[in-house]
Amino acid sequence: VQLQASGGGLVQAGGSLRLSCAASGRTFSNYVMGWFRQAPGKEREFVAAINWSGATTYYADSVKGRFTISRDNAKNTVYLQMNSLKPEDTAVYYCAARLNPIMATTSGSYRYWGQGTQVTVSS
Repeated sequence: VQLQASGGGLVQAGGSLRLSCAASGRTFSNYVMGWFRQAPGKEREFVAAINWSGATTYYADSVKGRFTISRDNAKNTVYLQMNSLKPEDTAVYYCAARLNPIMATTSGSYRYWGQGTQVTVSS
């Protein structure tokens, strides 16, 4: 599975961005998809995950109520809508795929990773 993340950029605090992650290779709808982020000098952390149908989603407490994960299996794409952005959301954001249908929030549970897209939120 190849994953290509896009949509990052520079935005002011309070603004919005939508990240996209296009998948190719194997049957996209079989995968749990996740978003993680890594800020400079910090470990990679879980942001959100979505099951194969989109019916189940998990969020980190730090983004709950501000970020929304969704997927379009017909387009082999997962999205992360980020609203009310804060400077502490600044990081490289990675999408990841997990073949196991059980939801997971740890980076080691995901086998396939995209290249990352930079999100910078200015104060």
